[in-house]
Amino acid sequence: MEIQFLGTSSGTPTKARNVAGLALRPPESSHWYLVDCGEGTQHRILHTSFSLHGLRGIFITHIHGDHCYGLPGLLASAGLLNRSAPLLIAGPPEVRAYVECVMATTALGLPYDLDFVEVEDGAHIDWLPDVVVGAVALSHRVPSYAYTFEEKSVERKLDAARLARDGVPAGPVWGQLQRGEGANLPDGRVLRAEDYLLASRKPRKIIVGGDNDTPQLLAQVAQGADVLVHEATYTEEVLLKIGPEPQHSSAKMVAYFAQEAQVPNLVLTHFSPRYHQSIAEVEAEARVEYGGRLFLASDLDRYILDREGVLARIAPAA
Repeated sequence: MEIQFLGTSSGTPTKARNVAGLALRPPESSHWYLVDCGEGTQHRILHTSFSLHGLRGIFITHIHGDHCYGLPGLLASAGLLNRSAPLLIAGPPEVRAYVECVMATTALGLPYDLDFVEVEDGAHIDWLPDVVVGAVALSHRVPSYAYTFEEKSVERKLDAARLARDGVPAGPVWGQLQRGEGANLPDGRVLRAEDYLLASRKPRKIIVGGDNDTPQLLAQVAQGADVLVHEATYTEEVLLKIGPEPQHSSAKMVAYFAQEAQVPNLVLTHFSPRYHQSIAEVEAEARVEYGGRLFLASDLDRYILDREGVLARIAPAA
């Protein structure tokens, strides 16, 4: 599974960071999903390998502008590029009202259909081809959600040792068994795929959170999760000075939660513009609390989550 950050700043952009946006591509897939669409997201997409024709669905965490002001422009550009496939847009009810209002007041017509899904706590979208998406209500000034993305199907490996022991020669028969099909051998034996497929690994699962001042709300869905992507707008010291009104998390809060929940990979994002020169203090605070693989996202950072659940940062796609 691939993740690429399109914006990692909170509230307003900086010279180095755009506002919120994240692209997620399932393994071996020709399409991808977008989580949040702050102003300028489509410009960031131009620096990636992602295409608006390959975009399968957009998931908006909440209606604040730094998470959705780029949505009408992206939809319009997709239309100008002759997109014809329907596009899923999921989020709180206000997202649909916002999009339809902009379309009505700017005479925006689209050559493709928008399929709106209004999410609520515990909602599941299980009709996508490669992932099951869940929604978890968070704590913020407006309704805000985290989305979980879990692989829908997991490949199974052949038991090569048993095949060799049973005298099944490598070749087309192995391919049939790998695909879950039965096979007939020249000597009359009938092979069942289930007898030669090893137990599957667990599906990979990624959590992408919206703005939230209570990471513990993710405790249930964090069980068995491979990656948590969560805002760390401030350090604890700055958050205590500002007070609870903005309803954001500190790096310490998120890192402590991720350690307690035993999430092996943590990516922090959505940093306050006050850290435009360096986020070293944010990282230092998180490392005190968290012993897993920790990353602090930058715009266009690209990550791969392998089949063993190890997240690695790789060079951005050309």
